[in-house]
Parts: sequence; C-alpha cells; structure tokens
Amino acid sequence: MIGFQMLNYASPSWIKPCTFIPFLVSPDAASVAGKNYSMVYEFIIVGFSNFPQHLLPAFFLLFLLMYLFTLLGNLLIMATVRSQRRLHTPMYLFLCALSISEILYTLAIAPRLLTDLLSTCHTITFMACASQMFFFTFGFTHSFLLTVMGYDLYMAICHPLWYNVLMSPRTCARLVFWSWAGGSIMGMMVALIVFHLTFCGPNEIHHFGCHALSLLKLACGKETSSVTLGVVLVCVTALMGCLFLIILSYVFIVATILRIPSAEGRHKTFSTCVSHLTVVIVHYSFASVIYLKSKGPHSMDNNTLKATTYTAFTPFLSLIIFSLRNKELKNAIKKSFQRKFSPLSS
Repeated sequence: MIGFQMLNYASPSWIKPCTFIPFLVSPDAASVAGKNYSMVYEFIIVGFSNFPQHLLPAFFLLFLLMYLFTLLGNLLIMATVRSQRRLHTPMYLFLCALSISEILYTLAIAPRLLTDLLSTCHTITFMACASQMFFFTFGFTHSFLLTVMGYDLYMAICHPLWYNVLMSPRTCARLVFWSWAGGSIMGMMVALIVFHLTFCGPNEIHHFGCHALSLLKLACGKETSSVTLGVVLVCVTALMGCLFLIILSYVFIVATILRIPSAEGRHKTFSTCVSHLTVVIVHYSFASVIYLKSKGPHSMDNNTLKATTYTAFTPFLSLIIFSLRNKELKNAIKKSFQRKFSPLSS
C-alpha cells in the first residue's frame, strides 16, 4: 500500500523550515531485509550549514566572485577566439571546448551552492538531484579535453611536418565531439546506476551538491556496496586512463625537446606546454582530494571544503593559468577591447 510518512529521525536545527519531508512508502522498499523502509524522493543538502553562521556571507562572496570571474572569463575567451581569425587553430578550438565545459559545470553547481548559503530550506527533488549529478560529471569531459590537448601538443612538437595534415579541422572537431560524448556517457551512466538504487533514509547529503559518492552513502540494499565499488572503479579508471595518456604524451614531448641542440630552443618549445601541464597538475591534484578520507570529528565539514577545491577552484585557476600564460591570447583580448572601446584609435 502506498502512503506518506513524516520524517522520524532527528534533524539539525538549520532545517526547521523544511522538517516535514514526505517519503513514499513502496512494497519493494519495504521488503528489503524484511524491514519497513521509506523511499526518499527529496534530499536535504547539508553543505555549509554546519559551519558558523558568521562565515556564510564570506563564503557566499568568495564563491560568487569566483563564479562570475570564471563565467565571464570563459565567455571572453570564446568571444576572442571567435573574432580573431589567427586564433582559429586546434589549440584554441580545444580551449574553447574546455571553456564551454567549465561554463556548464559551474552553471550546474555554483547557483545552487550560492542559493543554499543564503537559504534556510535546502531540499532538492529527486529529478533535480539526478540532473545535477549528470552535470557534475562534466569533470570527465574536462579530463578528456585535457588529454586531447596533450595529444595536440605531442603532434605539434614531435611531428611538426605532419601536424597540419593529422590535426585538420575535421579531426579536431571529431576529437572535441568524442570528448563531449565520452563525458556525457559517463555522466549518464553514473547517474542511472546511482539512482537505480533504493534510498530509504536518512536523506541528508553531506555535500553542497548531489555528488555520486555522497549519495551512495544514503542508499540501502544488498547491492549498494558492489555498486559503490563499481562507480568508484569506473570514475578512477577514466581519470587514471586520461592521466596515463597525458603522461605518455609528455614522455615523447620531453624526449623530443631534449634532442633540440640550443638551450633557447628547448626553453621556447617547453614554454608552449607549461600552461597545459600546470592545469593538468591542478586538475588531478584537486580531483584526488575528493577520494582522500578525513578522520576526526569534523570529517564531514572537511569533506565539504575539500570538494570546493575541485568544483570551484579548479575552473577558476584553469582560467587564470590559460589566460595569463598565453601571450597570444592576452594580446588578442587587448586588441578586442581596443576595437570595442576605442574604435577611432584602432
């Protein structure tokens, strides 16, 4: 028999306006291990609610500034590359695809995070949570695009004579397409696997969003542990596979650079890789933080702070690194501003 049941376990004081969360009782859920269970169709995002209240405005301002900087900066990069014909090269095509990925990634996470920092009601519906989890996996698209950019550098440095043939516009478009397709497939697969499980309560997500690992802790049933292991293995395999290909590309790149006779030539060639290599280090360093477990009484709060390094700081730092280290892009942005605001002088 299907009915409704009120929340019957203790909840923190900060969710008082949302205390009465209905549960949907189903025969399948109730039959798990012969116990009475309730199927959750709403979740409560804990996020930063356990932090001191006087810190929340500072968190809000910090994340808002980073979000606006990331959004406007990536839009500026895309507009500059589109308007400057000399930037219509594979490297900047991949950079534009990376900018689109970061915009969608932050757009799915940052507005909800900013809203929860100011709101007292932190509930999220089942479908909204599944959608956010799907966009969370744009981090995989980010990894795939970084791998493609590493391959582009490998072709440019190790096979310069064949570069224009092997990295044609059609080939670059295909690489971007498959990077996006791979990230979308990963996101869809993880979301379907996680939300195929039964959630019996509690329904508090100790994260500022619907992250897969946080949701798997709330699932019930005999298959939960095997599904958790499978999701972790799939995610880690995808990330480590991309990292292995990037490292392999740099092995050949370094071997080629070392064969250049002049020190100036080696320095000039390696400088073209610095931005990409730095972003790769930042991306994988912050991604690895998510899988490190904290010990102690404040581990949940520490996990929330750790998650911000990957979801908020990585797009922010990637934008700074690519824009500040690329002189050609900086000059193109300056010229675009000059043409926009000083048409007579240009």
